[in-house]
Parts: sequence; structure tokens; C-alpha cells
Amino acid sequence: MNEQAPSVEQRFAESTPATLGSWSRHDTTWMLGLFGTAIGAGTLFLPINAGLGGFWPLLILAMLAFPMTYFAHRGLTRFVLSGRNDGDITEVVKEHFGITAGASITVLYFFAIFPILLIYSVALTNTVSSFMEHQLHMQPPPRAILSFVLILGLLAIVRCGEQATVKVMSLLVYPFIVALALLGLYLVPHWTGGILDSATQVPPASAFLHTLWLAIPVMVFSFNHSPIISAFAVDQKRRYGEHADERSGQILRRAHLLMVVMVLFFVFSCVLTLSSAQLAEAKAQNLSILSYLANHFSNPTIAFAAPLIAFVAIAKSFLGHYIGASEGLKGIITKAGARPAAKTLDRVVAALMLVVCWIVATLNPSILGMIESLGGPILAVLLFLMPMYAIRRVPSMRKYSGAASNVFVVVVGLVALTSVVYGLLADTPSAKVMPGALVATRAFFCPQELSGNRTISLPP
Repeated sequence: MNEQAPSVEQRFAESTPATLGSWSRHDTTWMLGLFGTAIGAGTLFLPINAGLGGFWPLLILAMLAFPMTYFAHRGLTRFVLSGRNDGDITEVVKEHFGITAGASITVLYFFAIFPILLIYSVALTNTVSSFMEHQLHMQPPPRAILSFVLILGLLAIVRCGEQATVKVMSLLVYPFIVALALLGLYLVPHWTGGILDSATQVPPASAFLHTLWLAIPVMVFSFNHSPIISAFAVDQKRRYGEHADERSGQILRRAHLLMVVMVLFFVFSCVLTLSSAQLAEAKAQNLSILSYLANHFSNPTIAFAAPLIAFVAIAKSFLGHYIGASEGLKGIITKAGARPAAKTLDRVVAALMLVVCWIVATLNPSILGMIESLGGPILAVLLFLMPMYAIRRVPSMRKYSGAASNVFVVVVGLVALTSVVYGLLADTPSAKVMPGALVATRAFFCPQELSGNRTISLPP
């Protein structure tokens, strides 16, 4: 990549492309980094959003989860790898589609990711503030100070470089996986059949397809980690050279298998414990699944753990989305004709991100939800449709043409795109199926919602 777009140049130390070799610790770090970006606080709303459609739609979604996630993200990875140089996605779109189209896609890429980063900033501040007040019984500092300290702390990690950032994300994944596994196992003795009650009632084909159509974006965006794919692909190309496609495919498969197995185990454990009516009640109360389970079992431990689990989920997702957002902003600045030095551009972008995230986290404007929803169609196009279009139009990607998985990705992308657009126009739940951070902001840690209609005595 050239010096006008140094976002990738500074990320990884120069290295000679390695032979494929055996699986390495570096590969594991990236596998967990991908997991960390995808699986955020919205996961704790997934059992409710996905389970409300009934058993059969959920079963179909579970079967589609891995291929939807893997083939789409593999396509985007291959798109970034197809560039002649070591450029990130903003450089590759310019190379393949021209300066004008490249600049437009870069702007869309940034504005699809950046609102998610802002929402995570709000959610992080609300989480810590409420945890200090209601679980630790401490008076939190003023919101402006708290949000500044939290965001500055996360950006300090980013300033250590992307390798360090991905390593921190991978470390945060471990407690999150353990928490999901323990919660799922905790519920096993309480399985009552739950959603299986609806298994004996097969809905009419039209109703079933309509439910599935509206539910697909829930699963698509629950496993979305496109913001970090560009950095991932660039690192694979630098490290493995001509073997980058093969090794990145291996990392993606393992990351997606881990995501799907862990999250679906948690989801099915929840929906086998709670009935459809109880899931609907949780939805009506705007509660996370942890909040509802804490009420359902009168369990103060779950209530106490909820904000801690969400903090980890939000923090690691914030870091992953920052990588994509900063990449997009640097691309916009350089394509606007600015030619700052590499370090200067890095500092300017970090400062802008800090100021905007801090202001938004302090003010918590209500318009964020609408902006986040508008990013859904953009991400659907960039993740599903753009790489498939490139396979037909870009010579370096034509070697991937003819695969049945390409048709599958296009179909899923069109389904997700039309469903999200319909949701925006009709105000259905599919309009709000992005990372779920905004919902988490409102529902996770408000004490009156955390305890529902009961009072839960938390440990002192």
C-alpha cells in the first residue's frame, strides 16, 4: 500500500511471506479476534430475537448460520486479497472499480461501521455507570468524565498497534466464551422443552417463508465481523503471500465454527428453557436474556454477572469495529487529496475518533438508532453482493466463479437486503438487528428493567 494510505503500513511489521506450514499462535490470535468482533452484546438478545419465530424457522436459521457466515466473509476476504499490492479494502475498491466508485464505496464503508462504534461507546458508558451504581453501590463519576476515560483507555490499546489490539481482543474472547458455556450449561437442568412446543405446529408455507425472510438478518448480523476483515486479509497476504487465500480460509472456518457452536448452544439452551410466551414477554419488556433469566430464576449471580459479561462483549467489539472505522476514515481523508505523513494521519484519525465517540457517549442522542439501522443495507451490499459482483467483473477474481456457494451468497444477500429495507419501511424487528448495542444500552443495565417487577438482592 502506498504512503498516502498508511493504515495498513503501520499495522504489521514487515515480514517475508511465510510458507503455509502448520497452524500457529498467530493464526489462533486472528481466529479469536474475528470471533471477538462478531460476537458482541447483541448475542445476549439473540435467543429472544431468533426464538420468537418458533422452532422451525430457528432450526433453519441454525442450519444456515455457518454457510451464511463463512461464504460471505470468505468472499470479502478474497476481494481484499485480490488487490495487486498490500492495500486495504479502500485501496482495492479503487483499484477494481475506479477512483469515483472507490471513493463512494469507501464513504459508504465508513458510514456503515462508524455508527456502530458510536453506539458501542454509549453502551460501554451506560454499562459501567450502572454497574458502579447498582452493583458496586458507588456513585459513578460525571458521564463526561467516565466516557472519556473508558474510550481513551480503549484507544490507548489501539495506539499500541493492530497486532496488539487483536491480541487484546483474543484475550477478551476467553472469558466471554467461558461465560456463554457456563450459562448454557447452567440452564440444561432447567430444560422444559420450551420452543419445542411449537414444533408440532408446522406453519403454512407463506407464513413460514415470511417469518424466515424477516429473521435471516438477525442471524446474518449476529455473526457479522466485516469491519475487521480488511485488516485480517492484509495481514494474511503479508504473512503467507500466495498461500494467503488457503490459510485465511482455514482461520475463517475455525472462527466461524467456534462462533456458531458456542452461540447456538447458548441460544438453544435458552429457548429450551423458556417458552415462546416468556420470550415474547422478554421482548415486550426490552430485556436481555440474562436480565430475564435473572428474574425467572431469582438469581442474583446472573444479575450481577450481566454487566460484566456485556462489558467484555462491548469492549472487544468496539476494538474490532474501530479497526474498520479508522481504516475507512483514513481512506476518505487520503482520497480527498490530503497527503499527511503516516504518523500524522494516524494521530489525526485517533483524535477525531476520540472526540466524536466521547461527545456521542456523553450526549447519547436518540438519532443513533436510526443511523445504525440505515447501515444495515450498506453492510449487506458490501459483505454479500460486492465480492460476488467482483468475481464476475474483476479478472483476478474470476478464478472463483462457477461455485454454487456464490449463488448461495447472492441469494442470502438479497434476502437480507430486502428484509432490512422492508424492516426500515415497515418498522419491523429486522430494522433493528444490527449489533444490538443500542438495545443493550437501554435494556441491559437499567435497574428497573434488570429486575423486572421483582427486587433482586445483589451481593454487597
